[in-house]
Amino acid sequence: MINSTYYSSPIGEILLVSKDNNLIGAWFEGQKHFLSTINEELMENEDEILFKAKSWLSRYFSGEKPNINELDLKPEGTDFRCDVWHILCEIPYGETVTYKEIADKIAQKRGIDKMSAQAVGGAVGHNPISIIIPCHRVVGSDGSLTGYAGGLDKKIFLLKHENPEF
Repeated sequence: MINSTYYSSPIGEILLVSKDNNLIGAWFEGQKHFLSTINEELMENEDEILFKAKSWLSRYFSGEKPNINELDLKPEGTDFRCDVWHILCEIPYGETVTYKEIADKIAQKRGIDKMSAQAVGGAVGHNPISIIIPCHRVVGSDGSLTGYAGGLDKKIFLLKHENPEF
C-alpha cells in the first residue's frame, strides 16, 4: 500500500509518499517529475514514516539540522540514479557540490575514466525525495544556480536557509 500526506512548508505544499514504511517520495506541488516514480494509487494515510518525515521537515525549516539517517529512505530509480542520490545524501548541510564533482565520484566508483556531468544533472533532477535528499545543494561548475525541479526560487530559498551567506 502506498500512503501519502501533505506537509505545508514555508515554500509550498509537499506531498510525502511512503511504501512499506519507507519514504519513497517528497514532491513540491506541481514540480517537474511530480509522482513520476509512483505507479500505484495513493491512499491518504499518515503512517509512522510520514509522521517522522513531517517532523524532520519541521525541524529543518525551524533552523535545526536533522540527520538524514533518521528516516528510512527508499527512492525508486535506476542503479545510476540511486548512486547519484546516495552521493547527494553525503553533501553536508549548508554546502554545495558541482555536477562535475558528482560525475567524478561516480566514475571513480564505477572504475571508468569519465562520467557525464549532464547525465548526473538528469539524475539529480529526477530525485524523488526533495529537500531530504538535498539535490538543491548541487550547482554548476562555476557556482551558478542551474535548474531545480521545484523551481529556482525554492532552490535559492533552501540554499540561503542553510547558509545565509550564500
